[in-house]
This record gives sequence, C-alpha cells and structure tokens, in this order.
Amino acid sequence: MKYINELREGENVIEHYLCKTRQSMKSRNGKTYLSLKLQDKTGMVDAKVWDMTKDIQSFAEGDFIKIDAFVTTFNNDLQLNVKRVRRSHDGEYDPADFVPCTEKNIDEMYNTLMGYIKTISNQHIKKLLEEVFLRHPVISKEFKYHSAAKNMHHSFRGGLVEHTLSVTETCDFLAPRYKFVNRDILIACAMLHDVAKVMELSDFPQNDYTDEGQLLGHIFMGAELVRDTAAGIEGFPEQLRTLMMHCILAHHGELEFGSPKVPETIEAFLLHCADNLDAKTKMYEEMLAADTTQGSWAGYHRMLQRNIRRSDFE
Repeated sequence: MKYINELREGENVIEHYLCKTRQSMKSRNGKTYLSLKLQDKTGMVDAKVWDMTKDIQSFAEGDFIKIDAFVTTFNNDLQLNVKRVRRSHDGEYDPADFVPCTEKNIDEMYNTLMGYIKTISNQHIKKLLEEVFLRHPVISKEFKYHSAAKNMHHSFRGGLVEHTLSVTETCDFLAPRYKFVNRDILIACAMLHDVAKVMELSDFPQNDYTDEGQLLGHIFMGAELVRDTAAGIEGFPEQLRTLMMHCILAHHGELEFGSPKVPETIEAFLLHCADNLDAKTKMYEEMLAADTTQGSWAGYHRMLQRNIRRSDFE
C-alpha cells in the first residue's frame, strides 16, 4: 500500500484509495473535468481527472477506487493528475487501510475521561453524565471510537475521545485558578460539549454529515440531549439545566463560528477557550506532521489563515 503521506512530487502511483468527494467541474475554456478528494488512513489528497477518456470508468463518492496517477504540486500542496480510474474489486484492498486512527490508546483515554465522573460532587450532574456516557443506547457504544470532525481537526477514529479528554483536562487545570468557577458544571460540560458528534457524523470510512447532523448540528443536538436527560432525572434543578445547556450552546464562542450564543457565564467562557485551544493547536500539529517540504516553513493553513513555521533554529 502506497499511503498518501508517502507520496512525493514527480512519482507515478497506482493504488487504491477511498473517493471522499467527487465533483464535476468546468474549466475556463468550458472543458469538463473531475475534482476529487481521496483518502486513506494517513490523510487526504486532492486529485484531478483532466481528460475524460475511456480509461475513466464509472465511480461515485464513497467508492473505493483504483487509480493510475502522476503526483504534482499545486499551491504548495500535493495533487494527483489521474489518468486511469475504476472501482476497486472486493479483496483488492484492506478496509483498515482507509480508517485514520489516533496514535494514542483509545481505551486508556476513554477510561481516564470516564474517571472524571467520579470527581463530580453534584449528584444531579453525576447522574446526568452516567446516563449519557454509560446508558445512552448510541453514545455508550460509539463515543470512544468516533471522530471529532469531518476534516477540521481530530478527524480520525478515536478523535472524539482524544479531543474531549484534552478539553476536560484543560478545564480541570483552569477551574481552581479563577474565582466564581463551578468546577462540576465546567468539567461536565467539557465532557459533553461535543458528545452529539456521535449523531452528527457517520462512522468511518465515510465520516460524513448525517441528515440530522447537517440539518441540526451537534451544538443544538448536544443542548437538546442535556435538556432531555435532565428531564428524566428526578429533582434536577431547572437553573442548573439551563446553565449547562448554555455552556453547550456557547462553546464555539462567537456567532460567526456557528455558536448560537456567546459565552455569558465564566464556565461557558473557559470551556470555549479550552475547546478553541485544543482544536487549533491540533491543526498546527497535524500540518507540521504532514509537512514534507524543505526548510522551516510548512506552508499556508487555509483554516487558520496564516503560514505555519517550525520552531527550529541554528
């Protein structure tokens, strides 16, 4: 298997990949071409089919395909110029080669995260966490293996538990350092802030938005989950439920980033900061890990809207 992170400019590659996206486009002179995103467990790469010849056989998004392509560079990113393509046949590929996975131990991360439930003093909050993580018919089974995003950050198997644990540990570090912070609310909402990603995104190898995820989104679904779970717990305080729902609704921090509310409590603000820190730092980490260029500069990151440099020096 020639993995995507092993591709180098100037070489020819004949290999199987997952067709993540497929778009029919028009060039400036009106010629039809295909724009693809291909994936394996090491990442994704752009690909173009410029000439629609008889060697370009029928395939669709979500198919495993075999390609014959030349590796080029466009805007400092690798790109495949595909000459031949067909659907892959059963037995020609190993599905495990197309599921990106965390480098960390999933079970250890999950057990550490679940251990935080025991540190919660408020019995209503503790009960809510137990209901969501230990008894929910979907979350209890799928959370620890799910991704945290389609392609932004932690978009790999185990990414959701890796991201959630990091945000929770950061919040645990921050809680005693500031006055007026309710640790139970902060830790619980750190654990819950992205839990609805389990419903928002499908499982691998697709790892794409479900209808519910596309129409509603994990922020709304997460707040709804807190509301509905709290409603089933006898004596759950209405104000506590509202404070927790606000943390979920505000964790993206700014309205332009898809947050229905800006943080209006100290817990919501700290959660947003921890979430933003982990997500964006992971973007740096992933870009530097994938960088194959010479020198200190890894290139321009579109999401972060800046050039990224390694901190090496002589």
